[in-house]
This record gives sequence, C-alpha cells and structure tokens, in this order.
Amino acid sequence: MTEPRVELEHEFSLDIDYNPSRWLELPPRWDTEEWQDIGVWARTCAELFWRSYGQDPGEPGISFLAGRLRHFAEAFAPEPFDTRVLLRMWEPTHMPLQLFTMVKPAQGHREETLRFLVAVEDPDAVEPPVVETFRTELLGEGLRAFRYLRQDDTPEVLAALRYAWRDEEVGADVVLWTASENTAQIIRAAQDIEELAHKVSVAVWDLEPEDEASPDVKP
Repeated sequence: MTEPRVELEHEFSLDIDYNPSRWLELPPRWDTEEWQDIGVWARTCAELFWRSYGQDPGEPGISFLAGRLRHFAEAFAPEPFDTRVLLRMWEPTHMPLQLFTMVKPAQGHREETLRFLVAVEDPDAVEPPVVETFRTELLGEGLRAFRYLRQDDTPEVLAALRYAWRDEEVGADVVLWTASENTAQIIRAAQDIEELAHKVSVAVWDLEPEDEASPDVKP
C-alpha cells in the first residue's frame, strides 16, 4: 500500500511492546548507524537466535538462517518511518511470518476507512471475509478481518489477516496485517498476533520548532 505524504502539524510513529523471544523486527532501510549493512544484521541475528534456542548448528545452520533473514529484510524492510515490520520467529529452521504495521493521518469517515483498511470489499477475495469488531485498551475499538484472496492470474490462494483502528484522540489510522500462502502458518501465529495487537500504540511527534523532545507516546 502506497500512501501520499501529507503535511501536518504532527507526524506519527508506532510504539510496539513486542516479545523479543517471539518477534524479530526488521531494521528500516535508512538505518545505517546501527548496522554496517543488511548482511551484518542478518548474520548477527541468526547467531543470537540459534544461541537463544540452545543449539549450536555450526556454520551451515547459521548461514542458512542468515540467508533467510536477509531475504526477508530485502523484501520487506520498511522505508517510511511510520511503518514497522516484524517477523514471527519459531524454530530456527522454520519459515518466519512477516507482520506489517502502519500509522497514517486519519482520513474520511471512520467506518468506511476501517472497512477499506481491512479490505472488506476486496474484489480478489475468494469469498466474503470474516469481519469482527476488535478492541484494545491502547487504540480502542477497531475491525479485524480474515479472508482468502487470489494472486493475480495464478491458482494460488493467500490467507490474509488484517486489523485496523482509528485513534480519535490523536487523529490517526492504524493498520496491522499479514498474508501467506501457508494458511496453517497464519493460524499458528493468530494468537500471538492478537496479543501483539493489544500492545500497539501511537507516538506523536510534535514538529513545532521550540519543542525538540522525544515523541509523546499516548498511554
């Protein structure tokens, strides 16, 4: 999803209190200070993850996981600061699942926007999605939708899970989503994604020149 830049009095970013034993965050593409390059990041994370899992796979195992992490980073690492991408990690030899979160200025009618963000009217859906209300303490009431959709002209079907909220207090829309050809993978991750959804909040950056403080994270 590509969104136009909007000049506002405030800009938004996301605060996510995730469990690092389950989730690994992809570094943004513009982050060159902490990591020399994406290959260094991938290998460092692979070594740490194998160590935390209590196994020594040797060089082949580390290289395998590092290559997989690099692939995910090259494909999904975010560019805009208002998007964050996490990987749900399982055993080191199992394929991670990517999860995207994005915040943007609220636009349009609340209900219509939330339905759009969870793709209720997706023309590529194989069948009508399962849509439910979903409430968190930090973001209030939103929508959750699960659907199956076709991939262009291929016979393959994707399973997709989306959440969306409008934070009325700060005027921001938040969307969280994942998709995979492996339906069982999404089902396996569903409970962890739901728990994570309760830990997402909006940080507001005040762009007034006299205020150079850190972002005010809405409780």
